[in-house]
Amino acid sequence: MSTVQGHRALFLRELKLNPCNLKSIILVNIYIFLLVTTNTAFSQTEEAVHWLSFEQLNTAFQNEHKKVFIDFYADWCTPCLKMQKEVFTNRAIIKELNTKYYAIKMNVETTDTIQFGNQVFINERTKRRNPIHQIPLLMAQQKNKQFSLPALVFLDEKFEAKARYFQYLDAKQFLKIISNL
Repeated sequence: MSTVQGHRALFLRELKLNPCNLKSIILVNIYIFLLVTTNTAFSQTEEAVHWLSFEQLNTAFQNEHKKVFIDFYADWCTPCLKMQKEVFTNRAIIKELNTKYYAIKMNVETTDTIQFGNQVFINERTKRRNPIHQIPLLMAQQKNKQFSLPALVFLDEKFEAKARYFQYLDAKQFLKIISNL
């Protein structure tokens, strides 16, 4: 019998003879599992932008006035997806957005009826190609140009537009913008 097999047999015999060791091993494994999963869950919630819907913004704005950032996107928009992965996961951006802004993320092709303020907004173009909802058309439409994505809108505490961007912004560019507005 090799030394590895001998140690293994001795270890297994010890476990069988002493059930307390087995319980200890199980408890330690459960403790480690809980520690890892709890830590992961907390770090995920702390390190993400707290996105709101327009309905949630309506309620939040009644309680406290903050600047507003709106990210209009579509599932097929490659620059939008790139910003989601590379910009909105940046710790400095997350901290700045969560502290100083209400952050709204809206899929421009949603068919949801949205009540905001005293108005109701719908997507009148659901049966068309590129069915863009009324809200992005009102807030992020460029004069004499077709609607384009990504569309990023920044509003002040009075809900007045301060800046609009219709392009991909990297983390450095985006952080400079939100820090200076």
